[in-house]
Amino acid sequence: MIKRRKSKELLIGNVKIGNGAPISVQSMCNTDTRDINATLNQINEMKERGCELVRLAVLNKDAGDAIKDIVKKSPLPLIADIHFDYKLAIQCINNGISALRLNPGNIGKRENVEKVVTLAKQQNIPIRIGVNAGSLEKDLQDKDIPLSEKMVQSAIAHIKILEDLDFDLIKVSLKSSDVLTTIEAYRSIAEKISYPLHLGVTEAGTMRGGLIKSSVGLGTLLAEGIGDTIRVSLTENPVEEVSAGFDILKSLGLRERGVNFISCPTCGRTQIDLISLAKKVEERFKDLDKPITIATMGCAVNGPGEARHADFGIAGGVGEGIVFKKGEIIAKVPENQLLEKLEEIMKDAGIFC
Repeated sequence: MIKRRKSKELLIGNVKIGNGAPISVQSMCNTDTRDINATLNQINEMKERGCELVRLAVLNKDAGDAIKDIVKKSPLPLIADIHFDYKLAIQCINNGISALRLNPGNIGKRENVEKVVTLAKQQNIPIRIGVNAGSLEKDLQDKDIPLSEKMVQSAIAHIKILEDLDFDLIKVSLKSSDVLTTIEAYRSIAEKISYPLHLGVTEAGTMRGGLIKSSVGLGTLLAEGIGDTIRVSLTENPVEEVSAGFDILKSLGLRERGVNFISCPTCGRTQIDLISLAKKVEERFKDLDKPITIATMGCAVNGPGEARHADFGIAGGVGEGIVFKKGEIIAKVPENQLLEKLEEIMKDAGIFC
């Protein structure tokens, strides 16, 4: 059982962050925010995969204007990503955004920060301070200290700006493309503040490399109880980020949404096309929103015995295989009928129609 770090509770729309609330999964649209229909379509696709929070880039006033219509039709709470222009933050708050991602030290004069913070406080709009290793303040870049500590000092400085204005609806992220730097930064800040933490390894890469980096970085921190909401950053359709996020959480027993797929590695005992079969099983049931485990096993040795904890499963033989439920063999059929039979047995059990 993972003992989670205690943190302050925030509310983003109807989603609780921190203070023991389920670790939420979020992503960011890669559409042009000014294209309202395209943005809403992507938000809906992400919701279908289980996404709970969505961030939108707000590059200019036209994008800020579009926020108003997107908020009205979005099924999920939205976060506006703002850089440098405080007027865009004010515009987004007035247009109904649920939260902001901005660094108060980067939006100009103190009076501009005060305008944003005053409005955010009036409307209970949380602000995420998002520190990235690649865009630190010049004075920090020149310091002879570890990069992770530079990131922490940057975050603390931004937090102080908000706290001096009596604002505490704060969430913090410290992201690097280097996994160890990311881990060190979050470990350090977790001991210094009680605000909820948004986890992520930034610029992690494409599907394969990005998943590995994110799984190692986020998985390490989550296993230590650090983290209240996550984004898996991939150079990929953001819908895949959502699936990856839940897979990481499921692997640690932190969330139960969706199917948990298990399959054994290939070996010389395998007499069926296990790789193809496992992929077909995962593709067929990937959208099933049930907290169950489905196993695809290569032979009798790794069949219902080692996978007896699975709710349903397939195990191969020589040109045929078995379908089992909770370790009990239900049917033996030719290899090309295994997936069909598995689906039939799951339907009979009322798993889906």
